[in-house]
Amino acid sequence: MTGVTSTVVRLKLSLLRGGLRQSGGRRAAFVASAVVAVLFGALQLLGLLALRGHAHADAVAVLGTAVLALGWAVMPLFFPSGDETLDPTRLVLLPLRPRPLVRALLAASLVGIGPLFTLLVLVGCALSVADGPAAYGVAVVAVGLALLVCVALARAVAAANVRLLTSRRGRDLAVLSGLVIAVGAQLVNFGAQHLGSAGLGRLAPVADVLRWLPPASAVGAVRAAGEGAYGRAVVQLLLSAGALVLLLAGWARSLTRLMVSPDGSTLPAADARTRPQRSVGGLRRLLPGGRTGAVMERSLRYVWRDPKTKAAWVTSLAIGLIVPVFNAAQGTGSIYFACFAAGMLGIQMYNQFGQDTSAFWMVALTISAPGDAYVELRGRALALLAITLPYATLVTVLTTAVLDDWPRLPEALGLSFALLGAMLATGAWTSARFPYSIPQEGHKNVAPGQAGLAWIAIFGGMVGAALLCAPVIGLTIWLNVSADGAAWTWLLLPLGAVYGTGITWAGLHLAAPRTAARLPEILTAVSKG
Repeated sequence: MTGVTSTVVRLKLSLLRGGLRQSGGRRAAFVASAVVAVLFGALQLLGLLALRGHAHADAVAVLGTAVLALGWAVMPLFFPSGDETLDPTRLVLLPLRPRPLVRALLAASLVGIGPLFTLLVLVGCALSVADGPAAYGVAVVAVGLALLVCVALARAVAAANVRLLTSRRGRDLAVLSGLVIAVGAQLVNFGAQHLGSAGLGRLAPVADVLRWLPPASAVGAVRAAGEGAYGRAVVQLLLSAGALVLLLAGWARSLTRLMVSPDGSTLPAADARTRPQRSVGGLRRLLPGGRTGAVMERSLRYVWRDPKTKAAWVTSLAIGLIVPVFNAAQGTGSIYFACFAAGMLGIQMYNQFGQDTSAFWMVALTISAPGDAYVELRGRALALLAITLPYATLVTVLTTAVLDDWPRLPEALGLSFALLGAMLATGAWTSARFPYSIPQEGHKNVAPGQAGLAWIAIFGGMVGAALLCAPVIGLTIWLNVSADGAAWTWLLLPLGAVYGTGITWAGLHLAAPRTAARLPEILTAVSKG
């Protein structure tokens, strides 16, 4: 056991040294990240120590430990390439048994910047609530247990999902990692604002639950030992120890399965005659026939399967919900913020052909007249509406419910529908007039040299959509300021829906001839990435 553990730890250090020798830029990045992590961890440690004696220090410490564990659990899913040791399939050909390998990989996992940062924060959490010799003794055990639980949790999750992390869906998760960080930052921002106004006392009910969940229960044991509740401290330590044992057992079971089960790529292909024939999915049955239904199905499949398209849609869906609903919950929002959802999803209509990249040539071969271009654009718009209409309606209703401003629901929905129609119209036109390529690799959404086209297409189209919505906006303002207008605001719902439909129809008809005439230029522009 000792030989395997020391060998794997030395192998981890050798891999680290070898990576740093590849280039000066990599060494500089590693040193910079290490310095930042240590400084940030040290600041967290000092901040937690400053809370000693505070009435809610225990709540902060317990919640901080739980957040650390959550981060260790989800980070392997979104950054599968961040640590090569996350992929145990690299070791399947070696004559190693799972249990010694688990111990060796667990020891190797403690080497790195992440464990060092976690250790600093955990020490701060434990010392902030420690009071007395017994509490300090328990703190030593608690910090070690919590650190091991965090690392084992990350490795168990990675081993259980290693096939996913090395597949196309794993790359999809990596693309969506930026979304998780952006949404998480927004949630943290709202939470910090709420705590700033309400105080740390709001954390107490959550901490009362988390102190019995590993590994936060280990930090809870430090507080219990300081209060003389030794029985409770032992139970809380045992909860974390039990969680560590279960995680290690699950990790070993996943390693065993990986080492003895063949990968799908090594299995012989099944005979075509024995394969079950796939029936037409339920999605196709719900769509209209002809080219319109085919275009809608293709667009919806792009949303589900293409990583870049999926990332853009999920980002728009998340932010379109967070901004109006969370602002309404904070008491700083307005019913008209609900239009943000329609605006975020309406942007997906811009650069429709760029989403196809070089595959657009197959679509271009089917367009020989403005009528073909119109049907193509109409199918793409209907696919977008299939998601956007119910989503915008749901966000508007939720915002209205949070604000308890039901009389304004019809006008908010009418404005959302009018804005959506205007963005579909301008999006169809800018897709033909200012197409640009979206690189498939990396995190860039615009090919080099085409940033100006992207800015013109998106912001120019948004300005145009705002101008097209001016009549509905003006009518809304007039009805709200008029003495008797409040009784007629319900008319804005049908008027907004009809106006949005008419604007969309006009925009598609105007964009179709330009699309048919500019097919070579569009194909050249979208194929540059």
